[in-house]
Amino acid sequence: MTVSPDIVPTGGIAPTALREPQHRVSRRARWFWTVRALAVWIAALAIETPVFLLGGHPTWSYAVVIATAAVGLGHVAVMPQWRYRVHRWEVTAEAAYTQSGWFTQERRIAPISRVQTVDLHRGPLEQLFRLANVTITTASAAGPLKIHALDTATADRIVEQLTARVQATGGDAT
Repeated sequence: MTVSPDIVPTGGIAPTALREPQHRVSRRARWFWTVRALAVWIAALAIETPVFLLGGHPTWSYAVVIATAAVGLGHVAVMPQWRYRVHRWEVTAEAAYTQSGWFTQERRIAPISRVQTVDLHRGPLEQLFRLANVTITTASAAGPLKIHALDTATADRIVEQLTARVQATGGDAT
């Protein structure tokens, strides 16, 4: 979102710029994303290997297993580091900012006055890595803002602070 310099904001309130958020997710997120991706690729190879072993070994089957392993290895090596560099978040008195993705990247902002709910989620694997996700729901058609792979203490603090700010703002968040 870019604001033209000739646009004068109403009510003396400066527009909130869509900018890169300040904070990174937890460093443990890299290990979490690595383990999760590794599990997917191991499952893919676990399905391919019996098919390969029982299928009469046509020449192309070697190429399929090797290609799967190569793509999986590349994905596991690159994706977690890349996502860690991209994923960011920030909560100010005025808005919540998120930046996420790795292949396709997205930057979002939600004014505090538009926040309707703040949720915390910890899946089993995230609990193992002491990580949590915060979901900030607004009335936006684009859906909620999600901050993934936060340290649990940080996620708890964000939920607590956002809830207090939203309650202090009043209004109906529409």
